[in-house]
Amino acid sequence: MRPDILNPLFAETETLDGVGPKLKKPLERLGLTRVRDLAYHLPERFVTRRAVDNADEAGEGEQIVIRLTVTEHRGGRSPRAPYRVLAQDTLGNVLALTYFGRASYTAKKQLPVGETRWVAGKLERFGDMLQIVHPDHVVEEGGDTLQRLCEPVYRLSDGLTQPRLAGLIAQALGKAPALPEWIEGSQRAKHDWPSWREAIGQAHKADHRDARDRLAYDELLANSLALMLVRADNRKRKGQPLKGDGSYRSRLDLPFPLTGAQKRSIAEVESDMAQEAPMLRLLQGDVGAGKTVVALEAMLIAVEAGAQAALLAPTEILARQHFESLRRMAEPTGARVALLTGRDKGRVREATLMGLLDGSIDIVVGTHAIFQDKVAYRNLAMVVIDEQHRFGVGQRLMLASKGKRAPHVLAMTATPIPRTLTLAQYGELDVSKLDELPPGRQAIDTVVMGQDKLGALVERLAAQVAEGRQAYWVCPMVREMDGPEDIAAAEARYAALHERFGDDVVMVHGQLAGELKDAAMERFARGDAKLLVATTVIEVGVDVPNATLMVIEQAERFGLAQLHQLRGRVGRGSQKSFCVLLHGETLSETAQERLKLMRQTQDGFLLAEEDLRLRGGGELLGTRQSGDTPFTVASLEQITELLPKAYDDARLLMERDGGLEGKRGEAARVLLYLFERDFGVKTLRGG
Repeated sequence: MRPDILNPLFAETETLDGVGPKLKKPLERLGLTRVRDLAYHLPERFVTRRAVDNADEAGEGEQIVIRLTVTEHRGGRSPRAPYRVLAQDTLGNVLALTYFGRASYTAKKQLPVGETRWVAGKLERFGDMLQIVHPDHVVEEGGDTLQRLCEPVYRLSDGLTQPRLAGLIAQALGKAPALPEWIEGSQRAKHDWPSWREAIGQAHKADHRDARDRLAYDELLANSLALMLVRADNRKRKGQPLKGDGSYRSRLDLPFPLTGAQKRSIAEVESDMAQEAPMLRLLQGDVGAGKTVVALEAMLIAVEAGAQAALLAPTEILARQHFESLRRMAEPTGARVALLTGRDKGRVREATLMGLLDGSIDIVVGTHAIFQDKVAYRNLAMVVIDEQHRFGVGQRLMLASKGKRAPHVLAMTATPIPRTLTLAQYGELDVSKLDELPPGRQAIDTVVMGQDKLGALVERLAAQVAEGRQAYWVCPMVREMDGPEDIAAAEARYAALHERFGDDVVMVHGQLAGELKDAAMERFARGDAKLLVATTVIEVGVDVPNATLMVIEQAERFGLAQLHQLRGRVGRGSQKSFCVLLHGETLSETAQERLKLMRQTQDGFLLAEEDLRLRGGGELLGTRQSGDTPFTVASLEQITELLPKAYDDARLLMERDGGLEGKRGEAARVLLYLFERDFGVKTLRGG
């Protein structure tokens, strides 16, 4: 049960003054459905203004607050023309307050001729005249404008204005209770952090670094603590010790020898599976490092021990691909591999369900369908999750309910993640790293070129297609209308390439219906289509050994790890492969460095670390670069700086301060509920 002290924060937004059905929708679009969400909707930036007596004291482009007397209203000749209100400062300088569109109604109401008002906004020049376009605030004498010298700017959605949202946030902060202190005393004193209530108030008033850091630390501490609780709970659970006799694995006939990293990872997995506590291990492997072989070895250990194994993939097409390669590799061993997806119906499905129930199927591959209520197993003891970042901790815990006892779990990701973020996302998992590539895998040649070489590139592409090869063309967005005009859009590029190559071109993006997307991917995977135009949805995608060219348009807009992930879609066959990074006219220093690194190295782990360094406080991992991070408050810089401290603090709480039973532990329970780390809360015995 959620502690009563948090009830005011978890009240719905409708409990606030002024929130009705009309306002509820734009709030929901921002994910602001409760008082807590509003309190944590922190400003993106602050506008800092200076109060001036007259325009001579201010510089052009400066944000100011100034006292003006209205002298004249000038309407435009047409409805589209700007509406200007002329006003004088104390020295007699004339300023224009300029309004466009329907805002002129506001101007007429707020600025009567002869009256004096305090006006806040940006001072600009238009021709010979100084002006403020659409003033941020106009208030009467004695109003609160001077208190607006530092004003928060919030992320908005259609139907919301800054003043309206700021008013709701002020109401939410007014309801914030004083919460008990969960941060270890010396840690808080060292940083001189305010209390939670002070911090949440200060973070909305100005750029208070200490307040922001304190709130970020809270979130990181909640996450670290929840993951530790899950891990401790897992160790207490009884799993099924699985010891294989090698009878199946000895019959494997792999076309290549295992790398040192594969052998090491298999040994770690084998050791974990022999224990009674269920395995929770993350297998991190660069693109093409051979994770599937390690997963098969793990599943065969379970089969040798008389149990069943399952592999969970994020999409149907990827599940089918895994099924084909596992069935092929497992054939000499005699292990029976089956496929189960949402698409399977009738007798085929019934036969698979029966095989899982009576134990005649050893290994099942599929999507979420393999964990539906109607799917029962004779003895499921080992689960492999592919593309781990698509499944949260909650889903990982759900798997535990499918076996007679909690199954061993091996999670796999092809995204090399820096150590700090691994700790953040997978703190409850042990980690194995595949940091060597199998012998014979060819390096991919990476070429950087400007957009002006587009014509020559299309000719090169035509030569590839004529030779029977396939290619990917990745764009940063779906349609032009989604953003600035200079951003390459998948639909526009598809139309241009379709004109040249006809039905040899297919398109895939996130806004397409699932069946259309799958059909296009399947055409490409079969070789019926030669060119796939896509957004980053192919980052986690199918193996097409015949694809030897990857074009990434406006590569400067992507993060390093994402570029690396996309590049890894080619170079999977015996033919030499190329990756072309197309960039716009102007490149920032960071973008130049990023593209240079892509040319220099193919080490995904090195690229991930560099990405973290280069990005600084930007968007955490690019557009879904390494999956969704579990954080909404903490920025990348804060994660890098504060997470190790929060992790140590969580460990102190568990090992020294009596866990969740002591005084600080009670406060920590409040923290877990505040950040809705339910997967941690659920492991607390007695709620």
